[in-house]
Amino acid sequence: MTLSIGMVTVDSTDPLPLAQWWARRLGGRVVDQSDGWFVEVVPPEGSTGPALAFQRVEDPTPGKNRLHLDLGSSDREADVAVLLHDGATLVGEHTSPGYRWSVLADPQGNQFCVGAPDDSATTLS
Repeated sequence: MTLSIGMVTVDSTDPLPLAQWWARRLGGRVVDQSDGWFVEVVPPEGSTGPALAFQRVEDPTPGKNRLHLDLGSSDREADVAVLLHDGATLVGEHTSPGYRWSVLADPQGNQFCVGAPDDSATTLS
């Protein structure tokens, strides 16, 4: 059996604005709105990443999401600053030897990480 990730789906009480927010951040585009109950964002042309989808649910699971996106960055600090300016919130900063990442939450509270190699990171936090 050979499996691959085709799409990552996020529950939302209001999928369209969240899909639009992620499309802007990732350079993708909204391609299917299904009357607002299921909204799909495809990656930019030439990208091999999976699509993201946002589905309407009346009662999202409370607390920290059990699955999250880990985004790579060539300029983590600048990218985090842009994400914060555009409505994300900072949840925490972490390091492991040789790597540093920021945990953020999108405008609807879904957590995700932005990380990058960093030779100055020497401890686990």
